[in-house]
Amino acid sequence: MLDMSKWFRAAETKSSRTAQLVAFQSQGRARWTPRDITALAREGYMKNAIVHRAVRLVAEAVGSVTWLAYDGAAEHDSHPLLDLVARPNPRQDGAAFLESVVAHLQLAGNAYIEAVTLDGRPRELYALRPDRMRVVPGSDGWPEAYDYHVAGRSVRFEQAGALPPILHLTHFHPLDDHYGFAPLEAASIAVDTHNAAAAWNKALLDNAARPSGALVYSGPEQAVLSDGQYERLKRELADEYQGAKNAGRPLLLEGGLDWKAMSLSPKDMDFLDAKHNAAREIALCFGVPPMLLGIPGDNTYANYQEANRAFIRGTVLPIASRIGAALSQWLGAAYGGTVRLAVDTDRIDALAGDRAALWARVTAAPFLTLNEKRIATGYAPVEGGDSF
Repeated sequence: MLDMSKWFRAAETKSSRTAQLVAFQSQGRARWTPRDITALAREGYMKNAIVHRAVRLVAEAVGSVTWLAYDGAAEHDSHPLLDLVARPNPRQDGAAFLESVVAHLQLAGNAYIEAVTLDGRPRELYALRPDRMRVVPGSDGWPEAYDYHVAGRSVRFEQAGALPPILHLTHFHPLDDHYGFAPLEAASIAVDTHNAAAAWNKALLDNAARPSGALVYSGPEQAVLSDGQYERLKRELADEYQGAKNAGRPLLLEGGLDWKAMSLSPKDMDFLDAKHNAAREIALCFGVPPMLLGIPGDNTYANYQEANRAFIRGTVLPIASRIGAALSQWLGAAYGGTVRLAVDTDRIDALAGDRAALWARVTAAPFLTLNEKRIATGYAPVEGGDSF
C-alpha cells in the first residue's frame, strides 16, 4: 500500500510565534497592574476639577450616543443586541453603563465588561472595576482567564468557550502586552502641578493670604530670646495671626522684633500661568478642547460650536465606534456572527452642519444613482434605486 503521509503535512494550529515569549514568565499566574490605579484616580478624578470635568465630558458624550444595528448592509430598527446595550443590567441603563466603561478607560487605561449568559445568549452586561481585575496570561500569550479580587476573595473568569465572559478594552500601551495606558497617567505631571498650585493657594489663604516670612530680632547686641520667650512667640503667632479667621489682623511686635517677608509673590512665581498651562496639558491628554473646560487664554477655535464639533469628531466618535466594534465582535457570535453596532451620527446635534453639507454635495451630484447617494449618506439601498 502506498504511503501517502509524506505528501501531506500534519494538521497545524495557527498561532503567533512570538506570543509564547510574552507569557514565558507568567506560568498561569495573575499579572498585577504595573501602577497604582487607585492613587491616580484619587489624585486626578477625585481631587482635580479639570480631570473630573474632562472625564465626565467624554463619558457622558459617549453614553448619550444612539446606536444602530446592521446585519450586513441591512439596518435593523430593533435587535436583541440593541436591547441589551440599552438595558444592560437591572442597576444601570445604557447611558450609565457606557459612562462607567469610558471613565474606566480614561482613568485606568483598561475597561472590563462581564457578560452574564443564559442558554448561550448574553442577558446582562456589567462594567467591572479595573483596579480589582488581574490578567492571567496563557501559554499562547493571550489571556486565558481574569481574576477579580474583592475583600480578600477572588473569582476567576475562564476565557474558554464560544462567548468569553470578559471583554477587555484598552488604550494602546507601547511597553505593555496586556494592560492599557491611561490618559490620566500621561497627564500625571500636569495633574500634580495643578494640584500643587491649588494646595499652595489654599495654604496661602489659610495663612491670611500672606506669604511666609521671618521675625528678625534686632535687640541689643549679643542678646537672644530665652527658651520661654521663643516658645511664647511661636504660640502667639500660631494662635493669633495664622488661619483664615485671623486674616488682616495687624502683627504686634515688641522687643526689637521686625517682620521680613521671605517668599516670592504669586506674580513673581508666574503662579496663574503655570496653573493654566497645567490645565491645558490635562485637557490635551483627554482630547477635550480647553474652551469646553472654561480654561482662559486658549480660544484657538472660532467659537464654542466649532470646539464642540472638534471634540465630537476627534474624541467622542473614535471611542464610541471602538466600543461598538468591540461589543459586536464579542457578542456577535451569539446573534449569528454578522451583526454590528454603529453610532447614529444623524442624532448628534453638533454634527448637523457637517451632515447638511454632505447631503447638499450628494444631492447635487448628477452622476450618482439614488442607491449610490443613499450609501454615501449611510443609508441602505432600496429596490429600484439603481437608476438615475
